[in-house]
Amino acid sequence: MSIIGWIILGLIAGFIASKIVNRTGSGVIIDIVLGVVGAMVGGFIFHLFGGAGVTGFNLYSLLVAIVGAVVVLVAYHAIF
Repeated sequence: MSIIGWIILGLIAGFIASKIVNRTGSGVIIDIVLGVVGAMVGGFIFHLFGGAGVTGFNLYSLLVAIVGAVVVLVAYHAIF
């Protein structure tokens, strides 16, 4: 997947995860970073349980990225 695809997927996943966890967006840049990091974390988590990680620009990858972004956001709020 290209860098533009990662940014778009990260923006969508980060925005949705921000809405799930704190009901407000965190800003465009933070949402993108959160979503991209969440996609990596989500891929790692899904891989541990025997599933596939991010497979491209599709709904499954968006779900993986959202799950990872929620985990990252909850951990971030627990620390700070």
